[in-house]
Amino acid sequence: MKRRLWLQSAVALALAAPWRLRAESGFETLDLDWVDPARQRPVPVRLYLPRPAAEGQRVPLIVFSHGIGGSRRGYSWLGRHVAAQGIASLHLQHVGSDRTLWGGSPWSLVGRLQGAAQADEALARARDFRFALDTLLQGEFGDRINPARIVAAGHSYGANTTLLVAGARVEQAGTPLPLRDERVSAAILMSAPPFYGEAEPRRILETVTVPTLHVTCTDDVIRIPGYWSGFEDRLQVFEATGSARKWLAVYEGGSHSMFTDRVGTGGALNLPAKRATQELALAFLRQAFEGDGAALAAWPQRHAQILARFSAV
Repeated sequence: MKRRLWLQSAVALALAAPWRLRAESGFETLDLDWVDPARQRPVPVRLYLPRPAAEGQRVPLIVFSHGIGGSRRGYSWLGRHVAAQGIASLHLQHVGSDRTLWGGSPWSLVGRLQGAAQADEALARARDFRFALDTLLQGEFGDRINPARIVAAGHSYGANTTLLVAGARVEQAGTPLPLRDERVSAAILMSAPPFYGEAEPRRILETVTVPTLHVTCTDDVIRIPGYWSGFEDRLQVFEATGSARKWLAVYEGGSHSMFTDRVGTGGALNLPAKRATQELALAFLRQAFEGDGAALAAWPQRHAQILARFSAV
């Protein structure tokens, strides 16, 4: 009982006294150290929060899930950009598959990575998403978020997490798991791999019906000990997703880790692809939320020199 009370107090403290890292043009960056008392699981987050342009204004929200070995500090190139454009971005840290995997003995690294890819952690990540969104909307910043304009987003393993909360159908012991978050109205998927150990992506993904944006590159290959996933898998995920409205952007060249904050991967494509993806994400959200497809329709021509393919369904 003391442990539960301490955890609840930790959540309250985090909500009352966020760690403000910096204030930038039009937004501020806050680190919040939340704990889910029901699971006794920490869920650290970083929130890029736009300043309201008018009293009572509510802004859209992206909830971002990192890839294996990442943290809440990652993908700042996207979080900071959308926040400067008036869209909040909440970056989760999943403690069972975060940057701590890289610590400890190198001899047990393979085991740690393989353990992080198992079903229990995949499900815990989806529950991190729901808990973090609940906590944000019910906390001191909740009245600044538009609950009708919430987007799930993620890279690599985080794209799998995004698909789970967007409606992917998974089962445990033959029973469907209720992981879909009905508040999610669109999804952004970077370098989405097939679900670990699953051979029928259409059966799993045909129930994802919200608008989806898929982003990848022709050299988007996942290489970790015991696991390999090529660029063709990203195309398979796109084809299997059941969204009536979905878009696929494929850059020429690059690398899987190009979509992280690293600048030394993916060669000369790294920064141009990030800038193009910033623009693409905003155009996608304009289409999804406002029905204005002009920017999205013009985007492929603007970036034709770095694109290998662009598809719209």
